Amino acid sequence: MRKVNLRKVILAIADIFIIVIGGILTNYLFMLFWNSVIEPRGFLYYIILVLICCEFFLFAFGAYSRMWRYLNIKDYLACGVGVLLGFSMSYGVCLLTPSAPSLSVSFVLVYAFLSMAGILLFRFIFKKTFLDLTEVGRAEASERTMIVGAGNAGRMILTEIMNSRYAENSPVRMVLPVCFIDDDATKLHSKINGVEIVGASPEIPRICEEMHINSIIVALPSCEEEEKRKILDYCSMTECKIKVIPYLSELLFDDKNTQLITQAKEIRIEDLLGRKPIDFNKEEIRKFINGKVCLVTGGGGSIGSELVRQIAKYSPKKIIIVDIYENNAYDIQQELLLEYGKDLELVTLISSVRDYDKMDSIFKEYKPQLVFHAAAHKHVPLMETVPEEAVKNNIFGTFNVATLAEHYGVDKFVMISTDKAVNPTNVMGATKRACEMIIQYKAQTSKHTEFVTTRFGNVLGSNGSVIPLFRRQIENGSPVTVTHPDIIRYFMTIPEAVSLVLEAGAMAKGGEIFVLDMGAPVKITTLAENLIRMYGKIPYKDVPIIFTGLRPGEKLFEELLMDEEGLKSTANKKIFIGNQISINSEELLEKLHNIREAAENNDSEKTVELLSDLVPTFHHQVN
Repeated sequence: MRKVNLRKVILAIADIFIIVIGGILTNYLFMLFWNSVIEPRGFLYYIILVLICCEFFLFAFGAYSRMWRYLNIKDYLACGVGVLLGFSMSYGVCLLTPSAPSLSVSFVLVYAFLSMAGILLFRFIFKKTFLDLTEVGRAEASERTMIVGAGNAGRMILTEIMNSRYAENSPVRMVLPVCFIDDDATKLHSKINGVEIVGASPEIPRICEEMHINSIIVALPSCEEEEKRKILDYCSMTECKIKVIPYLSELLFDDKNTQLITQAKEIRIEDLLGRKPIDFNKEEIRKFINGKVCLVTGGGGSIGSELVRQIAKYSPKKIIIVDIYENNAYDIQQELLLEYGKDLELVTLISSVRDYDKMDSIFKEYKPQLVFHAAAHKHVPLMETVPEEAVKNNIFGTFNVATLAEHYGVDKFVMISTDKAVNPTNVMGATKRACEMIIQYKAQTSKHTEFVTTRFGNVLGSNGSVIPLFRRQIENGSPVTVTHPDIIRYFMTIPEAVSLVLEAGAMAKGGEIFVLDMGAPVKITTLAENLIRMYGKIPYKDVPIIFTGLRPGEKLFEELLMDEEGLKSTANKKIFIGNQISINSEELLEKLHNIREAAENNDSEKTVELLSDLVPTFHHQVN
């Protein structure tokens, strides 16, 4: 408040000084050229009268309520009108007052012109000087920013930056827009509010280097996902900080979110997946979950814990977490208790899906209506070392839980599978394919329970995912290790994977294998390079990338469907159903019996041999 009052006082004193000087100058000019002089007492009376009237109207018209740096044409007009009205009123008072000095109209007009010109010129010069001085200091400390996209979003962002640049508490006051990038060739070299469109997206790395760009704002909220991914690839080749305006469907405009730029997010590795986040039918999921007793095996793992989180949002009757690893189970238990308290009935049990009798007691006591089976050994190289453990846990853990679900009349059983189950080349993938076969067998024979499988690719950030490994390596200053320069994988986020599981469960009729359209596959080398750049480092220079060779059982390309499965569309255009494959029940049970004996005898070679017999598409690769 004191700063504001001081500013008003300074500006008012300046105006008073200008009006006084204007009067003296007018009187001198009339004395010099027309030999017309106003006697001193009358002249002093008139100047005081003009000051009172002018200051009254200047205050009334808000001449002192705006900060100098924000003055615009309307403010200049207000000042001009205020001065003219002040002189008009003072002249009128003189005409009506007998003792007032006699003034000619020409004297008043010249005096008014000189005073108004002085007041407006002072404001203009001060504003320009102030802005020039602050702009120099600001430019040195500002982030030199490139805006990608010269459409409506880009224009809005530029306007927001310019409107906020002198606001002390603005989050973007130190952003200096340097240039635009747009792929429309007709816009090249045109300017938006003085900021030039300098090139197209493939030129981003070169332009950033030449123009010393510090940060990039990607303002393409309606861009096609594939095109956006390419642009982000170009951006990630630079050393700049990158922020992305979300897709239109994700933008918020309400009392708390009135600006576009404040919704820009730091680039995330999932922005490079090549597709928009998947939309799911939340109402169908709500109907599916609401009021049901839900059991989640592997409920402490990365997928299982997210399943529990999302299930909790849809008001289940009860959630039962089953996990063998107590630390993870405890973490998700405490997280939910903190968020929901007594509003959520939660049971956390440390148990193994291998233990049929223990699982039987759990089913008998809690009588789950929905079962989500996420428990599994998933680490490919480790399972190559001990294939019998993968068989015990994955195959027979699934067989145990599925059998009990059928026995106790569970409504739906949803198993989580992987793209590694398609034409598997490793033990983990082969065991997951065997699990799919068990679920399809159960779907064929069950009279009440609907069995369904969900299959998707790699999950960003999950336990065992390459992303956490790459992050640890970069943060520790170690080289990033990639198995092969050409290795390619499909990726999705954990929330997407879990939403797929829930929607698949909601729409399942029994026996389906649900497959997600995961967009373009991602080259792991490119993923590593982009992640290094996101840390502000240069791949191969600041952080080496070492190629270690394919691991045991690993293949260059993953598939989402077997040849005989085909695809059927669903209500969600991003979710498809693989055709059901008939399972020979007697043959399956006999092979399961044989491989169980080998696994329990810890005979690794025999286990792999029988696994190949159980899963005909399994072609074991030993690197």
